[in-house]
Amino acid sequence: MKDFQLSLKQLQEEGFTLLDNIYSPADVEGILEAIDRVDTSRPTFRKTSDLFAIRQFLKECPGLKDLIFNYKLRSMIQALFGNGFFVVKSIYFDKPEQSNWFVAYHQDLTISVDKRVEMEGFGPWTVKHQQFAVQPPVEVLNSIFTVRIHLDDTDENNGALKVVPGSHSKGIFRPETIDWSVEREKICAVKKGGVMIMKPLLLHASNRTTNNRKRRVIHIELSNIELPDKLLWAERDFENEINNP
Repeated sequence: MKDFQLSLKQLQEEGFTLLDNIYSPADVEGILEAIDRVDTSRPTFRKTSDLFAIRQFLKECPGLKDLIFNYKLRSMIQALFGNGFFVVKSIYFDKPEQSNWFVAYHQDLTISVDKRVEMEGFGPWTVKHQQFAVQPPVEVLNSIFTVRIHLDDTDENNGALKVVPGSHSKGIFRPETIDWSVEREKICAVKKGGVMIMKPLLLHASNRTTNNRKRRVIHIELSNIELPDKLLWAERDFENEINNP
């Protein structure tokens, strides 16, 4: 397994890092088989010709938690982030073989919360798929780490993320102001069973699929801070922090 110290250095400096072999082929097949058994008629599911998504994934598939948070993933979380982290958001994405779905460069600027509470520094607000979302202060965004678990080999031909290394450290800004004479683009190819760790403020995008191969990813966001006043993370599980391995 890749040296965690090198991964931590890359995560701090560039805003992302890649690790192979966190999940075995059997682990991946077990996850996919469980997903296939889920009732897709619920409002947290979105299905089109270009995308199948399950929002609040770990709530909808609670039996997968032990398989997803295996020894290797928990060891990685402790080494890269430290203790006291818990899930605050989870989504499953299935980009089909002939998907034309693409995502332009952006930062992940919103969090999912349990209700709308007007308070300084939080806004604007949106409601999507019966879920409240809000842009919080930057310090809340900086507390978050995103873990992207890859269930297929993924490269530039089936929607691997493109990122701008180091952009996570430049605060919030509009993607159209990127100076490509200064910045560089990196394509984050990840093998099946590997993970990509990234910071929400890292500029990232993905292209359409061109090689007729699926791209299935579990997106999990972790934080170690509670929200102010009576506002709660929508998917906060008070019974389960990501404990030491």
